[in-house]
Amino acid sequence: MANDPEEKQPSAKPPTEPPAAKTSAAGGESASKPPAPPAAPGAPAAKPPAAAVAPRPPAPPKEGPVALDNDLVKRYKEKFGPAVLEAWTDRKQAILVIARELLAEIALYSRDDEKFDWLSDLTAVDWPKREKRFDIILNMYSMEKNERLRLKAYAAADERVASVQGIWSTANWMEREVYDMFGVIFEGHPDLKRILLPDEWQGFPLRKDYDILRQDTAWVRENLGIESGQ
Repeated sequence: MANDPEEKQPSAKPPTEPPAAKTSAAGGESASKPPAPPAAPGAPAAKPPAAAVAPRPPAPPKEGPVALDNDLVKRYKEKFGPAVLEAWTDRKQAILVIARELLAEIALYSRDDEKFDWLSDLTAVDWPKREKRFDIILNMYSMEKNERLRLKAYAAADERVASVQGIWSTANWMEREVYDMFGVIFEGHPDLKRILLPDEWQGFPLRKDYDILRQDTAWVRENLGIESGQ
């Protein structure tokens, strides 16, 4: 009955605290959280958080000379014995260090027997603190075998090196360049003279104890009658 004193009537006053906001089933965020305001026209878009940069892996170890004792080396050693001083490979390049006195003989064998028919380069390196200061270097290639080989011989400043111009014609200008830049004398070369510098030039510019500025100044003063602009 409506007037039953035991029947409870709903309170007319509003609740003092709002009910707890329900959470979103998907993201767990409050359903009452207001949406983000739209970006202003022309404003740059918000950048996503930067991803963590993975640590850089350590650099691989550098390759270095490794002793070589393959069939090619064995044939050279069988033919020339102690004249083959060292044999190694460096960055996939086979290298034989040989006695300077047998350079021409070993070069001829390399062309005729081992079929290294092209001398691709002949050069030198100067180590002025070493008794035999020059490395004489021959880079050869075999068209038939598609193979490369480097011969290296040591020479002192006053030692002559046998010319291989008669074995590979490409050696003609290469030996002249080494003579011009390092002062190495190639015994038997048909026309050993400077190829880059004037004939009257003093000194050899690729020797590491050479003062290029002093030589240039002296040459310009003597031959042009002016002071060098260096």
